[in-house]
Amino acid sequence: MNTAPKRLRLGRSLRLAQNRDFVRIRQRGERLALGCLIANWNKLPEGSPPKMGVVTSKKIGNAPERSRARRLLRESFRQHQHELIRPVELVLVARNSIAGKPYAAVEKDFLAVLRRANLLRN
Repeated sequence: MNTAPKRLRLGRSLRLAQNRDFVRIRQRGERLALGCLIANWNKLPEGSPPKMGVVTSKKIGNAPERSRARRLLRESFRQHQHELIRPVELVLVARNSIAGKPYAAVEKDFLAVLRRANLLRN
């Protein structure tokens, strides 16, 4: 019996890249703001992989600060993507308060949003 853990990858195929996808999820999906992020999501059919995208505005700071915010949010999703109850398209919008936060605080806010949205297994 193979008990190897699931691979925690976040390849390009699991990322939202086109503007129309972000707009569609924002218009038709559900939304929840908590802590340093805003989550917009749409449920996907069973069996499809979860997808995610990240939005960071210039209000957060300069380019390195925005890149760091994107990396932290992507890493939070990558670590916990297999704990989702069902597949979703998820757009995470970084708020100004993410600047300077450590990974643990961002991950805590990410998990709190997913729990409140009933998207996370217990």
